[in-house]
Amino acid sequence: MVKHPETGTLKAFNFDAIAEQIPELKLLDCDTECISFETPIDSSDIDPSLWVTIVDIIETNYASFDGFVILHGSDTMSYSAAALSFMCENLSKPIIFTGSQLPIGDLRTDAKENLITSIQLAALKDKGKAIIQEVGLYFEYKLYRGNRTTKINAAHFEAFESLNYAPLAHSGVSLEVSRSLLLKPQKGKHTKFHKKMDHSVGVLKLFPGISPSFVRSVLFSEGLKAIVLETYGAGNAPTAAWFIAILSEAIQNGLIIVNVTQCSGGSVLMGHYEASKALERIQLLNGKDISTEAALAKLMYMLGSGVSKASFKTIFETSLRGEMQ
Repeated sequence: MVKHPETGTLKAFNFDAIAEQIPELKLLDCDTECISFETPIDSSDIDPSLWVTIVDIIETNYASFDGFVILHGSDTMSYSAAALSFMCENLSKPIIFTGSQLPIGDLRTDAKENLITSIQLAALKDKGKAIIQEVGLYFEYKLYRGNRTTKINAAHFEAFESLNYAPLAHSGVSLEVSRSLLLKPQKGKHTKFHKKMDHSVGVLKLFPGISPSFVRSVLFSEGLKAIVLETYGAGNAPTAAWFIAILSEAIQNGLIIVNVTQCSGGSVLMGHYEASKALERIQLLNGKDISTEAALAKLMYMLGSGVSKASFKTIFETSLRGEMQ
């Protein structure tokens, strides 16, 4: 967004004039080209069909560019970064998401640094090959794995965090990349772009006092195929007979339920406490240390790819793009 100098209202940024707003881009040791949606949207309106549009653009231009930077509103950036990590398999080039907390024309904007450094990261090479070969999210001097992030703050520049995986790079006086943490493409395999995302998924967050009627209304929603169950602590949930019975019935009816912790950091340890033994017994999928954003994206990707029920649990509990330990 850019702020109107007289009215102070925010409007969509004209990317044809990006060099005027950020003249520092001319100093970068790389050429850039801008492609934007015909009608810019608020990131709150992002949906899987628009992820497909983004992937289409990347696939069409994949051979022509060394890296890609996606400018995206911060509110749903973690969801989009996670989704593209699954939709773009075996990348040999970087896809870096970034944005800002303040409009690009604001005196104290963080947009310029975020964009400039993201382009630098996308252009990094070693012996002719891209150093970063995965989907990342850059914000406030740190590059994170895209499917490991969560937006944690709406008021500060440090808007994102990746509590279960260390940053891939830090921007200071120099760019420091932690190469040992980077995802490596599988040798002998080509990059694939997946565009079938089944969004028949949902999220149910547990809370004290949750009622049987509420749980049933969510789990038996028409057309629902999979749900992320946000549990307490290390994957714990109520031990009440009614709760386990409803979950078990839903699973018997074909619903896929993933156990993901509500905590920003840490991991699900099903069976470690008495309060999660029943969940383990009725075969909930173990989300381990995956984020809710990545769990949703992974479910959409796997359902869209037609993964069989017989192998769904095994594949989900396996790290595909570095999204879980």
